[in-house]
Amino acid sequence: MNKHQNDRVLVDSTHVQDMFLLGPLFRFIARCYIFFTGWKLVGDVPDENKVVAVVGPHTSNWDFPIFISMALAKDIRFRYFGKDKLFEGRAGWLFRVLGGIPVSRGTQQASDLVNSAVAAFDARQKMILGIAPEGTRSGDGSWKTGFYRIAVAANVPIMLIYLDAPKKEVGIQGLFYPTGDMEADIAELKTFYASKQGIKPSAKKF
Repeated sequence: MNKHQNDRVLVDSTHVQDMFLLGPLFRFIARCYIFFTGWKLVGDVPDENKVVAVVGPHTSNWDFPIFISMALAKDIRFRYFGKDKLFEGRAGWLFRVLGGIPVSRGTQQASDLVNSAVAAFDARQKMILGIAPEGTRSGDGSWKTGFYRIAVAANVPIMLIYLDAPKKEVGIQGLFYPTGDMEADIAELKTFYASKQGIKPSAKKF
């Protein structure tokens, strides 16, 4: 997928929240999932049309249904980058209507993704782009900086979305406004997420 194709996916793909019948159905399923699995929704959706949403901690495959259910229950229209293999086969349509944007990690440059995301923000009146800065479910706790560079270049705030497994909480902390000092800002964000425990706490250290 080239840069122009990726821009078009970011801007034009229809989110399930905007689909007749499917939108209410998915919201109902999401609220049932949250209720029956014992998670608590916390925080309010900020009154901002455009944000980069940092999502973490990312320690398990179960993070995805929890975060997506939270977003659906709160009527948040997430867009998010996902491995292109997720979008293959019969299940591919589901990831797309849930806001997914296929990315080939082996061939797509990080700078291209940043540029495509910024162009998409410029082209839309409303957009929430969710990114897990940890990238993978295991590692040394280092963060990828693409989310920050997108937020700065697009001049949008960062929304903090988290889960805390011991408390069974998933929700929104609020907004963080980048100062331009990437090292200091990311250190501050890491401090917040260090107080939250993922589903598999041993898989990640901040």
